[in-house]
Amino acid sequence: MEPSGLGQGAILGISAFYHDSAAALLINGHVVAAAQEERFSRKKHDDRFPVNAVRYCLAEAGLEPKDIQVVAFYDKPILKFERLLETYYAFAPDGIGSFLTAMPHWIGGKLSTRKLLREGLKEVGVLGAEKPRMLFPEHHLSHAASAFYPSPFEEAAILTIDGVGEWSTLSICKGKGRDIEVLKELRFPHSVGLLYSAFTYFLGFRVNSGEYKLMGLAPYGDAASPRVKDYEERIRRDLVKVHADGSIWMDQRHFHYAKGLRMVQDKDWEKIFGFPRRAGESPLEQHHCDLALAIQRVTEDIVLRLGRHAREITGCKNLCMAGGVALNCVANGELERSGVFDHIFVQPASGDAGGALGAALATWHISMGKERRPQMPDGMQGAYLGPSYGEEDVRRVCNGMAGVSHKAASEEELADTVAKALSQGQVVGWFQGRMEFGPRALGGRSILGDPGNREMQLKLNQKIKFRESFRPFAPAVTEEDMPNYFKAAAISPYMLMVHPVADAIRKPVPAGYDSMPVREKLYVQRSTLPAITHIDMSARVQSVSKATNPRFHRLIKAFERYSGYPVVINTSFNVRGEPIVCTPMDAYRCFMRTEMDMLVIGEHVFHRNEQPPWPEGREWMLEHTLD
Repeated sequence: MEPSGLGQGAILGISAFYHDSAAALLINGHVVAAAQEERFSRKKHDDRFPVNAVRYCLAEAGLEPKDIQVVAFYDKPILKFERLLETYYAFAPDGIGSFLTAMPHWIGGKLSTRKLLREGLKEVGVLGAEKPRMLFPEHHLSHAASAFYPSPFEEAAILTIDGVGEWSTLSICKGKGRDIEVLKELRFPHSVGLLYSAFTYFLGFRVNSGEYKLMGLAPYGDAASPRVKDYEERIRRDLVKVHADGSIWMDQRHFHYAKGLRMVQDKDWEKIFGFPRRAGESPLEQHHCDLALAIQRVTEDIVLRLGRHAREITGCKNLCMAGGVALNCVANGELERSGVFDHIFVQPASGDAGGALGAALATWHISMGKERRPQMPDGMQGAYLGPSYGEEDVRRVCNGMAGVSHKAASEEELADTVAKALSQGQVVGWFQGRMEFGPRALGGRSILGDPGNREMQLKLNQKIKFRESFRPFAPAVTEEDMPNYFKAAAISPYMLMVHPVADAIRKPVPAGYDSMPVREKLYVQRSTLPAITHIDMSARVQSVSKATNPRFHRLIKAFERYSGYPVVINTSFNVRGEPIVCTPMDAYRCFMRTEMDMLVIGEHVFHRNEQPPWPEGREWMLEHTLD
């Protein structure tokens, strides 16, 4: 993008029309608001033009639609169409069915993205008599900008890894001041993200949604088993060649995404690994876990190689990361512990939603040539960039249904009441302040529990979240106490690093632990905080700062007075297949549909046993399949 002489003003960033559409708003370079459309529409991974997210951003900033000067879209649709045509031509005549299916969709919709954007902008009033300028930075530049510009670094290597943008599937860039220089790219069809998604598909999870389940399943693999090593060798022999610099070459004979509507050739993979593709929600067997561990190890090796190469060619001691693969917090933790970089910043909204923010930031700093001033600890404001709600919204919940009961509490009373409930084994819905931007709940829209309670993982998965029992839960720990409980080299405010739990809280495991079946491993008490200690003695940690989220920090310290440890379980406030709650009514509905014991919205406390009967049965679960 060339400097254009644009003046100062409001920049609206948009990502849409693929998955996880979002809007972000900058005013004079400051991030004012950002949110995913799914939170408002209640449609998971909503890909439509983010009408509601745009309206929220404008309202948060107190702007009129006509105040928007520039609209920045997160990729170049015409290049995507070029890639589609060239790919089908390269693989012809294979994939003709997919081609005939995809072409009308592209010609009627995605190819005319400018038209779709104009229609969406007209709907929200941004496109009127005063027409904003529209810019289209490339997909991986948007990712790179989303990671580097909010980072605290004046200079850094930038690594972006995802499925595919236009042509690029990963990039290594160098950021300095206001500039980003693209140094290397890997191009479609070779893609770390699509490789990982192929295994997501083969192991029975949903592509573009279930990759984090694959990551969570991997530790259940038997690390001591020859089968894991054998699977890894088969992956490297038959499916992907990993080069010294981290670039990869994928044997397209065994994949189907470039020429069809499925990720892989199912029968080919059955021959390679010796078992068929797992049907969704069917029982997980040890060979599924072992294959998950094998591909996770390959992915970690690729990320480490890419990190080393990025350090080598940039000479930078700091790293910024974005793209969907940057949400692989296990690989991130390995890279951090490797010592390749002094400091690592991962964009909390690393997926396509964050592209909206990156597109806006690229416009401000690159197109408009505006200088950058790094902020400490970063420019993301704790990722609390979504809407907040007040007293009137709580009253609306209470007035919407007869008999709703709640009590208001002072700041200190609130912390003590919730901490005491958690220590008694209760599960608490915690709805506070502005909603988080990105896939992680960080104390704004969270469900909380006691990590020292041995039954809590099973209770949360089966009675609250209605999801697979193997799924792990993350700890939120006060920033100052983090070193006492986790082996971490730095703070982890965005829950994007997996760290080993400290030796001081570990418990010895029985002989043959690695070879135990999945369900038996779940019931082994591995530490004094069993509900957040994964079976490989690790945890996906969130460090909570008193400066960034004082109310959440106060609660955790109050819980320490009851439990002896300043750590709580923090999982997203939603059930399976549903977006994280956005409004107080969303929160109350989720509270009543589940077996949560307490709901806290701001200073208002709702006890489950004091609420009227919820009119629904469990039919609503049919709306939300496993994600």
